[in-house]
Amino acid sequence: MVRVTGDQALVKKINKSIILHTIRKYSPLSRAKVSEMTGLNKATVSNLVAELCAQELVTEAGPGESSGGRKPLILHFNAMAGSVIGVELRVKQLTAVLCDLGGRILQEQECSLESHQLPYVLEAMTKLISALIAAAPATPYGIVGIGVGVPGMVDEHGVVLFAPNLGWETVDLRALLEAEFAVPVTIDNEANAGALGELNFGAARDVRHLLYVSAGSGIGSGIIIEGELYKGARGYAGETGHMSIEAEGKPCSCGSQGCWELYASEKTYDTPALPLPARTTPELVAHAAAGEPNTLSHFNTMGEYLGIGVTNLINSFNPQLIVIGGALSEAEAWLGEPLRSVVAKRTLPYHKQELEITFSKLGSRGTVIGAGFSAVMHFLGHIRVTL
Repeated sequence: MVRVTGDQALVKKINKSIILHTIRKYSPLSRAKVSEMTGLNKATVSNLVAELCAQELVTEAGPGESSGGRKPLILHFNAMAGSVIGVELRVKQLTAVLCDLGGRILQEQECSLESHQLPYVLEAMTKLISALIAAAPATPYGIVGIGVGVPGMVDEHGVVLFAPNLGWETVDLRALLEAEFAVPVTIDNEANAGALGELNFGAARDVRHLLYVSAGSGIGSGIIIEGELYKGARGYAGETGHMSIEAEGKPCSCGSQGCWELYASEKTYDTPALPLPARTTPELVAHAAAGEPNTLSHFNTMGEYLGIGVTNLINSFNPQLIVIGGALSEAEAWLGEPLRSVVAKRTLPYHKQELEITFSKLGSRGTVIGAGFSAVMHFLGHIRVTL
């Protein structure tokens, strides 16, 4: 039998966190509704809400609807108590957003990357972040954190262990950014960040079993099991772009061959079977919209290969929902039908029941929003008790 014990201060901290996150997710709420939703008694809720109001994390407005007697004051999460910066490092581009604590984008910056050398990337990242800090509105807590999504394997200390598309190994990115900006920094795989973005602000709200497929310059997956991000035994789960779908296929930068992302990501633009009129997804989307035949054919083939990999994931994880995010989500109009057609043909019949496949409602911003959300959660101190 496992016993979980804690002193009164810990219990209070846990209860306060439960109340704060209930208000964050479901406000506007009355104190009575918070008590009903959390199972905490009204006196505990009232006392801890008073502390949260004093900390300016919760605000009161009102009055609300009454079923008789005095009308209650309504509680709101104060999204403007502070702000965070979310960053996505892609192979050819760097994107950063300034968000409030509720995930609303206040400012956005981006730049292209001409090199993957660490000093060059770090300088570009520093410039973007500094510009957003300068643009941040005055808030009680100011900039409370920076979250970064990177295309590679990241350990629990924020070290990028291996990012084959960048040529990086063992880069202590969190330490470098914290030394530069003196605020807490969270680093995660970009697909994990995208999954958190969709789960909290996009197409997957309240979904318990989700697979988020980030398809752009490479492919990665964020895996949500029972409403929680699954990272595997050592934190590296989700490198699905490097599952082999062709036994004797093309060589990959990861050292293997026949990897999924060689056939279903933006990597395919470099060696297409037919000559393409452009080499970026936004440009090719414009050509597809104009009916350019080679682009239409290429997107159809990519959609089929996306469907092959997605089928493998469905048969492995039996999710409720698959969300396709990343840069290629902008090409939904041409990738969606061939992807779903392959899944319909190849997925095991029981796995298809009540399964939904959709494209990200956040588009290519899912990762930056999710990275920012990770910084928010670090600031708010998300506490869990696990038996």
